[in-house]
Amino acid sequence: MTTDVRTSPPQRRAIAPDLARGLMLLLIALANVPWFLYGEPTSATSAHRADATGLDAVWQTIAIIAIDSRSYPLFAFLFGYGIWQLYTRQQAAGLDERSARRLLQLRHALLLAFGAVHAALLWFGDVLGAYGLIGLITAWLFLRRTNRTLIVWIAVLSAVSAVLGVLLMVGGALIPPEIAAMTTTTTPNPNDIESYPASILPRLQFWLLLVFGQGVLGLIVPIAVLLAFVCARHRVLENPEAHRRLLVRTAAIGIPVGWLGGVPSVLIQHGLWDVPSWTPLVLSGLAGLFAALGYAAVFALIAARFAADRSPGPVVRGLTAIGKRSLSCYLLQSVLFAPLLCAWGLGLGGVLSQWQAALVAVAVWLASMVFAVVLERSGRRGPAEWLLRTLAYRGRRAAATPVAA
Repeated sequence: MTTDVRTSPPQRRAIAPDLARGLMLLLIALANVPWFLYGEPTSATSAHRADATGLDAVWQTIAIIAIDSRSYPLFAFLFGYGIWQLYTRQQAAGLDERSARRLLQLRHALLLAFGAVHAALLWFGDVLGAYGLIGLITAWLFLRRTNRTLIVWIAVLSAVSAVLGVLLMVGGALIPPEIAAMTTTTTPNPNDIESYPASILPRLQFWLLLVFGQGVLGLIVPIAVLLAFVCARHRVLENPEAHRRLLVRTAAIGIPVGWLGGVPSVLIQHGLWDVPSWTPLVLSGLAGLFAALGYAAVFALIAARFAADRSPGPVVRGLTAIGKRSLSCYLLQSVLFAPLLCAWGLGLGGVLSQWQAALVAVAVWLASMVFAVVLERSGRRGPAEWLLRTLAYRGRRAAATPVAA
């Protein structure tokens, strides 16, 4: 079953989606930076070092509860929201529905290629590939479906994820300790390879698993994207004042549920619950989706305060500048992290503690804000956005060329 698409894009660009993307990238930097550290044992499902004490233990607790498995569902939700925004903008500009979907599919295929290059050159944890893949699938199967159909799929996928999560929790709690020790191993980290050429293949191998594991099999990303379609159709982020009650309830419920869902992982990390580290993995991810939606709601409510302000302050301008160039700023994080922290670069990832690495992440995010503000003042897109747009629209013009019978 399909639904008609009616578009009426606002005259003025709404700041809520861009503000949310700007703040999201801070969470992404904080979530990614532990994976650039090496030299000490971690679990198979976490980059957090074992037997942490002092400030490292405090930071691990904060990160597991509020950031880990919370930032990427937020990324997925905002990515899905952007899919619908672009889809409707293209139709409002006169493109027919079929051509608009083809443009989306081309962009997502290009994102998949961007992700492969990103992983090969710098960062094995790249998510562009996973989101490019889920973008291809959702644009093909779900973009024209009714809200009711989308909600049914969301409910089914959420139920499957919850059942799987409960089974893992029960299994992890019942498994004998000697068997549990055999199922928990340290994940190899390509960032500790001293030879840059030798590090390329391990990065790509890890990335390929992530593309399918996070993009499809994990279920959380598809659920977040489908939820975003429903919200974008009602312009929840563009018109936060009109949806204030929904946003307040989402924040009030989503964030506490999301944070509570991280408690089992904290207990395991600090040795207070002796079960395999993978035991709460799926339920923590599902709880992370609740937190991500709560964060998005808070960002939208913050944006509502500035929506009528013709002269927002420097912080808001900086955040929205990052949000408009989120692809470039996301890649910039790896451009700065990798040579600074990897063993083939300066090797600080083998020296810094986790709380110190978190400060590096904040500094990198601030550097991306400066970069984005400079581009904003000169009226330029981010370089990655420019390249993606150039390749996508060149492909669309080529596709529009008549083919002789």
